[in-house]
Amino acid sequence: MATFYVPAINLIGKGCIKDLGSNVKDLGYKKALFVTDNFLAKSDMIDVVLAKLDNAAIDYVIYADVDPNPTCKNVNEGVAMAQAENCDFIISFGGGSPQDAASAISIILTNGGKPQDYEGLHKSAKAGLPVVAINTTAGTSAEITINYVITDEDRKVKMVMVDKNSLAKISVNDPELMLTMPKSLTAATGMDALTHAIESMVTPGAYAVTEVLAAGAIELIREYLPKAVENGTDLDARDKMVNAIFLGGMAFNNAGLGYVHSMAHQLGAVYHLPHGVCCAMLLPIVEAENAKFAPERFRKVAKALGMAVTAEVSDQACADYTVEEIKRLSKVVGIPTSLNELGIKEEEFDYDYLSKNAMIDACAPGNPFTPTLEETIAMYKKLFQ
Repeated sequence: MATFYVPAINLIGKGCIKDLGSNVKDLGYKKALFVTDNFLAKSDMIDVVLAKLDNAAIDYVIYADVDPNPTCKNVNEGVAMAQAENCDFIISFGGGSPQDAASAISIILTNGGKPQDYEGLHKSAKAGLPVVAINTTAGTSAEITINYVITDEDRKVKMVMVDKNSLAKISVNDPELMLTMPKSLTAATGMDALTHAIESMVTPGAYAVTEVLAAGAIELIREYLPKAVENGTDLDARDKMVNAIFLGGMAFNNAGLGYVHSMAHQLGAVYHLPHGVCCAMLLPIVEAENAKFAPERFRKVAKALGMAVTAEVSDQACADYTVEEIKRLSKVVGIPTSLNELGIKEEEFDYDYLSKNAMIDACAPGNPFTPTLEETIAMYKKLFQ
């Protein structure tokens, strides 16, 4: 038996933002805390969204200080503003960072406490304040999932929360809001989406429904991510990527993730690196190790990535193809191949600290095998090769 989580209302596709006002108005709430970041707050896109709210006579107050890796400070500031302004729902606008911050704010507003109280699985007792999640990147799927990640600045740890009470009421994925995304962000978020889909197929938590969803996501990403990176104004490619992240989000939201995310979270927390880039660099490394323990799980992955998988093709051949195809796609879209390229010096790299935190990350149990400290360190070392 499985439980399947997805928002009740999902607006998807070209121009769907036009339906935002009417759908939000139907909720019957009075005033929104509008959560975003400084970059988007100064963009033309926010004017498009706010106009929809204004036309529907929906009141709001803007919190625009979310960091690229949202922190406890961001969450606490958002909570204080929502309370001071008597907000009864939240609108999140952006990629994974505003979406994650909004989820944490939502939970604390109804449950109390501090962000650290909710690290782990389903720690809240009450549904969070309603969230309308408007996505601007094709990658994290944070707008449709029960997962969110907040950085504890003091411990230098990314806390992973998996909480059914944080699920948005409405998600919005309009590719027209993504046309100005730069190549680097398009590539990073797209490879994050690929990581979600592959990890959700390799995890022991996968089942028939999630496997089909993830395979569909992989097929779309393989074909359309390079096109979206090459030409950001290719609306068809952007639209296909929107469909990919929706499929992949539903897959990992219900099947789980694995050790790629466990390790990537630590790099983001300590070195403030882009999450999608970390995932892309770690994905072939971790999956090569996973294949030693569960090679059979790569047959469907390899097929989705374009391999002609027949009965004569071995499980290991499928795993090898998967790893090489990940590397190829990363190269095509311009992902760095080494942490050296990101300015990280190996002599300053704290293998022990990062590896120990990766081992206790909430995503770690979803991996096909449980890496030891030594195995985790060895995988991190490959990021400098």
